[in-house]
Amino acid sequence: MLQPGDKAPDFALRASDKSLVKLSEQRGKNVLLLFFPFAFTGVCTKELCMMRDSLAEYQDLDAQILAISVDSPYTLAKWKEEQGFNFAMLSDFNKTVSKKYDALYKEFGLGLKGVSKRAAFVVDAKGIIQYAEVLENAGELPNFEAVKRTLSSL
Repeated sequence: MLQPGDKAPDFALRASDKSLVKLSEQRGKNVLLLFFPFAFTGVCTKELCMMRDSLAEYQDLDAQILAISVDSPYTLAKWKEEQGFNFAMLSDFNKTVSKKYDALYKEFGLGLKGVSKRAAFVVDAKGIIQYAEVLENAGELPNFEAVKRTLSSL
C-alpha cells in the first residue's frame, strides 16, 4: 500500500464532463483523492454529499477534491447533476488508477469484480502523499478529521 512520503502515482482520467484530468497538472495545489465504490449507493452518496456541503472548508485548507470510481463518465455526470456535486468526478472505468493506489477489490458484493475501495489520499503541492487510508469495509467512511489535520499542516 502507498504510504505517506511516497510519490503519488500520476494518472489521467476522464471527468464527468469528458475533460481529461491529470494529477500532474494539479502540482502547486493540495489534492484530496477520494476513491469510492459506486455512484447512486447509500454510503457513497452520504460521503460525497458531506464533501459537497463542506467544500468551502476544504478550499480554505487549499485543497482540491477529486472523486474517483469505476463508474462511467456518463453515470458520474448524471449523479453529479442530481446531487449538485461541486468537485471533479473522475471515471477509472479501466481500473488502472484504483490498482496503482491499491484501492481495488478483487471481489465486491454480489460477485462484482474490480470495484474501487473507499479510500482517501492527501497529495501535497509537490505530488507527495501526506495521508493514505484504504478501507476494506465499504460501509465505513475515511477519517475526515485526520484528513483535515493533515491538510492544515501543509
